[in-house]
This record gives sequence, structure tokens and C-alpha cells, in this order.
Amino acid sequence: MIPNILSIAGSDPSGGAGIQADLKAISANGGYAMAALTALTAQNTRGVSAVDPVRPAMVTAQIAAIRADIRIDAVKIGMLGDGATIAAVAAALAGLAAPLVLDPVMVAKGGDRLLAAEAVTALRQILLPRAAVITPNLPEAADLLGCAVAQSRAEMVAQARGLRVLGARAVYLKGGHLPGSICPDLLLDAAGEVWFEAPRVETQNTHGTGCTLSSALATQLARIPDLRQAAAAARSYTLRAIAGADRLSVGQGHGPLDHFFSMRS
Repeated sequence: MIPNILSIAGSDPSGGAGIQADLKAISANGGYAMAALTALTAQNTRGVSAVDPVRPAMVTAQIAAIRADIRIDAVKIGMLGDGATIAAVAAALAGLAAPLVLDPVMVAKGGDRLLAAEAVTALRQILLPRAAVITPNLPEAADLLGCAVAQSRAEMVAQARGLRVLGARAVYLKGGHLPGSICPDLLLDAAGEVWFEAPRVETQNTHGTGCTLSSALATQLARIPDLRQAAAAARSYTLRAIAGADRLSVGQGHGPLDHFFSMRS
């Protein structure tokens, strides 16, 4: 069976992140991709120049239309923007049994804020406890916890545990911001810790990495109910998409991943 995966996120017209990256990653991982837009953005590989949120009622209507007609096997949530949209998404997903992967998109790679500061509490209290797994990077984890960004693996473990105390059932904490030649990611669930390690890929083309990983993970969770196996598969796919990114020539800043690297081999 081909799983139906719903992405709830903002649009990136340059195609590297947001809904566009989600649709590519879901498709490349064997899912049927669906999308509910939360915001339009004007952005490219060098940054975000404008954001136009979708009305919360329209976000609700998009999700309701899908639920009324189509089986949803997993959900990925990305950019939400503000507290009203967070509340609308939570209400629209009420009663849905499919696993939910929450990527707490707060700041774009270029430094532009994508989640209002006052909405962090709503994200933490309303959606974080509903997620099967959350996938923050180190600055996002620190933002959720209201603390300094982790500088070591020990601090990563402590912050992942802190997120579980807030209600997250599992945490996939991305360690790409740590220095060094090895990129460590931590999965913390009820059974304990699992580290995923790989040599760091030296490239400027990392735009949309978080969107890609979380969408791949949602798709793999619908295919492989075991979280650890699903996380390993999603991470492997994302690393190969990063490794293949230099074959693309897209923009002058942080370029996108090559989501369909396997088709070009």
C-alpha cells in the first residue's frame, strides 16, 4: 500500500524548503503527498523577503476537505507562523490516529523568524504533546526550552530529556550545529537513546534539510511503524540528498537538496 502523507506547512517558491521540499521528500520515500498551506512566502536561497499567512479558517478548511475524503496515514507539520494557526491545526487534526511528526520551524536558515515569539508557548503546550516525534535542530530545541543552545552531546541529551518532560513522546534532535567533522543526531524515546552519526558533508546546499528529514520520517513511519528503523531510513535518505545536492545549480546562497538523487544516478 502506498501511504497518504499530509504536510501542513508554508510555501517556498524557490522549491528548496517548505511544502515544495515536503512534497518531493514524501514522493521520493514512496508516499502519496498532500499539502495544506499555512503561509505564502517570498524567498530564495539567500533569504526570506515577505510572509503572508493563510487565514486560520482556510487552513482548517484545507485539512477538513482532505479528512472528509482521503485516508491520512501520517502527518508532517512544519511552518505555522502564529498561535491562531497552531490552534486551528490542532483542532482540525483532533481525533486523527495517524502519527504526527512535528518540525518546529522557527527561524529560516538565513536568520528570518518564521514563528512569532509569542507563539512558542502555544506550540509547546498544544502540539508538542500530540506528536509521535518532534524534530528540532539545536537552536529550535533551545527556543522551546528557553535555554542556551546545546554545545555538546551531553547537553543534547539533557535538552532532549527536557523536551520529553514537556510532553514529547519522542525527540529526534539534529546535531548539525555542533562543530566537528561528524554530524551527530540523537533519537530519544521511551526506550532510551540512539545516536546516528555520519561524516559532515561539506556543501552550501542545505536549504530545506529539516523539512526534508521530517517529511521523510513521516513517510517512513507510515511504512515502518518502528520509530528507530523509520528514523534511520529517513536520515539515510536525507544524507544522500545532501550529498547529491552539488549536482544542482540553484541560486547564489544556500542551495536545495537533490530530493530525486536516485533518479539521476
